[in-house]
Amino acid sequence: MKSAETEEQREERLWHVLEGVLSVRGTGDPHAALEEAAQKHPDLQHDLRELFATAMIATDIGALQSEDVSRIIAPDSDTQFASPDDTPLSSIGTRIGDYEIREEVGRGGMGVVYRATQESLQRTVALKMIPNPAFARATDLARLRVEALAAARLSHPNIVPVYEVGEYKGQPWFSMQFVKGETLSQRLTAGPMDSRGAVRLLIPIVEAIGSAHQAGVLHRDIKPSNIMIEQGTGKPYITDFGLAKRTEDTRHAAPAATGGSDVDQLTHSGAILGTPAWMSPEQAAGKSECIDVASDIYSLGCVLYAMLTGRPPFHSASPLDTLRMVMEQDPPGIRILNPSVDVDLEMVVLKCLQKPRDLRYDSAAALLSDLQAWLEGEPVSARSSAFLQIMSRIFRESHQAAVLESWGLLWMWHSLVLLVLCLITNAVEYTDHRDNRYIYVALWGLGIGCWAVIFWNLRHRAGPITAIERQIAHLWGGCIAASMALFGIEAIMEFAPLTLSPVLAAIAGIMYAVKAGMLSGSFYVHSIIMFGMSGVMAAMYADGEPNLSISLYGLVTAGTFFFPGLKYYRQQKRN
Repeated sequence: MKSAETEEQREERLWHVLEGVLSVRGTGDPHAALEEAAQKHPDLQHDLRELFATAMIATDIGALQSEDVSRIIAPDSDTQFASPDDTPLSSIGTRIGDYEIREEVGRGGMGVVYRATQESLQRTVALKMIPNPAFARATDLARLRVEALAAARLSHPNIVPVYEVGEYKGQPWFSMQFVKGETLSQRLTAGPMDSRGAVRLLIPIVEAIGSAHQAGVLHRDIKPSNIMIEQGTGKPYITDFGLAKRTEDTRHAAPAATGGSDVDQLTHSGAILGTPAWMSPEQAAGKSECIDVASDIYSLGCVLYAMLTGRPPFHSASPLDTLRMVMEQDPPGIRILNPSVDVDLEMVVLKCLQKPRDLRYDSAAALLSDLQAWLEGEPVSARSSAFLQIMSRIFRESHQAAVLESWGLLWMWHSLVLLVLCLITNAVEYTDHRDNRYIYVALWGLGIGCWAVIFWNLRHRAGPITAIERQIAHLWGGCIAASMALFGIEAIMEFAPLTLSPVLAAIAGIMYAVKAGMLSGSFYVHSIIMFGMSGVMAAMYADGEPNLSISLYGLVTAGTFFFPGLKYYRQQKRN
C-alpha cells in the first residue's frame, strides 16, 4: 500500500511540476502546459497557478525577468518523492563500472543516492546519479555534473569527498564517501538542540564552508537536509553541491582555478536558487548576480536558528508566502521561542540573518570566530558592532526598498496631481469664494480620493501587492485622513479656511520619517525638509497677502515625490 504523501514530498512534486511548466518558455505555450499540469495534478493547481502567475509577471519577489530564464528551486534533498512514470535506470545489483548498487538511500531534486560497493577496493561508497535520463531535463544533468566537479575540487574533513566521476549510458554519476547516519533535518524532528551542542556541531560545517569559499566555491543551498551526521562519531558533513558556483568574484574567495561553472549558464538573474525556508533575501528575490559569500552566511544562520528553536526562521503553508516572508519580514526572536538561549548567541544568529548583505558577517571565518568566542565565554563582535552598524547605515536603503521600483512612475504622476491641486487651491484663495470651506473639502476630497483609486488600480496591474506596500498604503491613507480632518478642526474652532495649512507639511514630515525607517534612510532628508516647510508656511501665512504658501508647499512636496520616483523608474528600466 502506498504511504500518504508528506508535506515535503508534496512540495518536491510541486517544484518538479512547476519547473516542467516553465521550461517550455521560448519553445511552446506555457499557459497550455500549466492547464495540462493542473489537470494531471488537481491537488496542486492552486499553488501552481499562484506561482506561475508570479513567474510570468516578473514581480519583485523574485520572479523571472527575461524570457530565457528558468526558475530553479531545489527541494530538500532528503525527500522521497518519485514520479509514478519514473522507470529506474539503475536497480539493485546493477553494475556501473567498478561499482555494484546495493540499495537506494536518498532521493531528491538533485538525483538519487545509492549505497554501492566498489569492487576493486572492497569498500562501501555512495553513488549519485539521475535514475532515468530519458525523463531528465538538460539542467538536471548539468547540475549533477556541477555538483561532482565542485565537490571534487574541495578538500576538507567535513565535506563529503568525491572519489570518482564518470558516465553510464549517457548519464553522469559520481561516487563519494558513504556516511552512515542521519541528516540534521532528521535530528531536528526531535526538537531544538542544546545551545552548546548546536554550536559545537555547526562549527565544523562553518569551517568547511569557509574552506569552500577560499577555494572559490559558493554552496548556495545550505540547509539541515544537506548536513549529514555520522553515526557513532557524531561528525557532521556538508554535502549536495548541486547549486554550487565556482566564481572569481566572491568577497573573500581565492581565485578559482578555472572560470565560471556550468551552473552559471543555468542561473541567470531572476532565477530562484535554493529552498525557500533556507535561502537568503537576495536568493528569494532571484538576484543571482548578488549571491556571494554573505548568502551562504545567511543560510548558516538559518541552520543555527533551526538548531536552537526547532524550526526555520520563516515557514508558511505556501512556498510563495515563505519567499515573501524571507524578503519582507524579520524572524521571530529566538529567545521568544526558546528562552534558554543566551542573548549573545541570539545576536550572532541575528547578525547572520540581516537582510542587507553588508550587515552580515563578511566571511565564514568571522562567524567562526564569534561562535568559538561564545563557547569560551568571551565577548562576541555581533554585540559590540550592532550600534555602530546601525548608526553608520542610517541613510541606507532597507531590504524592502526594491518595491519602490514598482512605484517610480506612479510617484511622478502623484507629484503632478499634488502640484495641480495646490495651485488650484491657491487660486481659489484669490476669488470671492475664498471663505467657502466646502469648495476646498470638495476639491481635495474628490481630487485625492479619485486619484487614490486610480493609483491603486494601476499598481495592481503591475503585479501582486506586497505586505510592505500595504503598510505604505495605510500610512498614506492615514495622512490623507489627517489632512482632511484639518478642515473640520478649522470649522469647529471658527478659523478661516486654510489657517491650519502649515500642519500639512508637518503631517508629510511624519510620513517621510516613517518611510525612512521602512524603506530608505534618504527619506529622513525629505522629512527634515517638510518639517522646515511647515515653519516657512506659517511665517508666510502670518505675513498676509500675497499668501503663496500652498503653492510653495505643492512645489516642494511634488519634488519629494518626483525625484525619488524618477530614480526608481530609471532603476526599474535598467533591471
